[in-house]
Amino acid sequence: MSKKWFQIGLVSILILSLALRFWGLGRFNTLVFDEVYYAKFGNNYLTGVPFFDGHPPFGKLVIALGIWIGKHVPWWQSEVNGLAGSLMSPLAYRWMNAFTGSFIPLLVAGIAYQLSHHRSFGLIAGLFTALDGIFIVEARYALINQYIVICGLLGQFLLLLALNKKNTRRPPERLLYLAVAGIAFGASIATKWNGLWYLLGVYTMWVIAWGFQILRSKTSESEITEQYEEKLSHEAFGSQVTTKYRVKALQISPSQTITQLNISHVAVYLGIIPVIVYSIIWIPHLLLDTKYNFIEVHKQIFGFHERMGGNNTNVHPYCAAWYKWPLMTRPMAYYYQTTQSFQDPLPVFGPPLPQGAGKVIYDVHAMGNPFLWWFGLAAIILLFGMLVWKLVAPSLQQKRLVVPQLTTNTWIAMYLVVNYLVNLMPWVKVTRCLFIYHYMTGVVFAFMSIAWVVDQLLRSYIATLRAVGVTITFLIIGAFIFWLPIYLGLPITSEAYKLRMWFNSWI
Repeated sequence: MSKKWFQIGLVSILILSLALRFWGLGRFNTLVFDEVYYAKFGNNYLTGVPFFDGHPPFGKLVIALGIWIGKHVPWWQSEVNGLAGSLMSPLAYRWMNAFTGSFIPLLVAGIAYQLSHHRSFGLIAGLFTALDGIFIVEARYALINQYIVICGLLGQFLLLLALNKKNTRRPPERLLYLAVAGIAFGASIATKWNGLWYLLGVYTMWVIAWGFQILRSKTSESEITEQYEEKLSHEAFGSQVTTKYRVKALQISPSQTITQLNISHVAVYLGIIPVIVYSIIWIPHLLLDTKYNFIEVHKQIFGFHERMGGNNTNVHPYCAAWYKWPLMTRPMAYYYQTTQSFQDPLPVFGPPLPQGAGKVIYDVHAMGNPFLWWFGLAAIILLFGMLVWKLVAPSLQQKRLVVPQLTTNTWIAMYLVVNYLVNLMPWVKVTRCLFIYHYMTGVVFAFMSIAWVVDQLLRSYIATLRAVGVTITFLIIGAFIFWLPIYLGLPITSEAYKLRMWFNSWI
């Protein structure tokens, strides 16, 4: 794929993302789901009203910036409400999320490309992310979860970009990327504490890479030849090889060269800078609410989460433990109202109609693209199995401890699996009520994993494998179109709603 078509593809994905997030953005002139907190909190920063929230302030500060700008857009003021504490259009407190959330697919595409140097992999990963439902829903309302993902992915993208810089005569450029990556990681943690998992993924890969480097000598000529031959053969998927691809065959993924970062790099750029940024972001909040100092407010936040209760429906009807997220057994309704006909005004105020009385349903469902999530989980399991086999098989065959030579594709798989697991496994020990949106930080790596598999399948010279790749892609696209009405909150009949609720646990 040429650079020109790659750029056209990225622009097309961005346009699609913007359209999906901005179309009908002001449809519900009310507060949807946690907008009752975050839209109000964002406005509180502008009106000087002290408040306590169970999360750090970055996401609310961004919403506040959006409200401030939005209030100065005159053509947004035709339909307003005062539910956030001031009279304003719902567009004012939603547009910033819609705009920034549109760039998540591009960040995913960028990470995929930086990992592999394959433009097709980047475009497929970006497209799949643009076709996911929960990211569309979260971006269309004044919520904060997407800012963990935006900043965390930005940090990882900049880190990979720094590692891909081959020109050692310009070290300041690499250090600049590392510094901005540290700032992004700090902002991710300053949105919610689980933004730390993105840094944990980097730390884990750094330790693994150093471990292999210590156990093995530096890459020998024979090992380079082996990696070259592996790239040319692609026996697992029967990939076609072009002359242009041969030229790029010796390119190495930054996931295996992360040892270019020494302990001082990690300490300063991935340690001290994120801590400093995290602390600075707290300043506006602490100046507004002087009830708690920096230490005390963290104690209060910790206590808030401890008091949230167990992870069961007695605490909240949509509580979902971590193991329910990958299979998407308990998505979440952010908004649900009914009317008698399509001509009735939108039911944004007052109680809903009695059950069974409404013939038209307005539902905003925070659920992923089912086939994308399920295929993504399958891809993670496949890559995990490949990694286990690659690491264990040599020792089993030779009946002694063997440290295998890992190919570039193996390092890419390791990067995806490690980051997926470090964003999921910490939730295992959490006993408070959890929700499916907590999975957003990890599921993006499942998107990249299925994109990697599909890219390999589409490169195959075996027609059956190429057909499998095409089938997976069209199933994901078809699922996106089918469930789109409940991502956008479009009016549908009760029959159409039931047709989309495949399981009772989805309702």
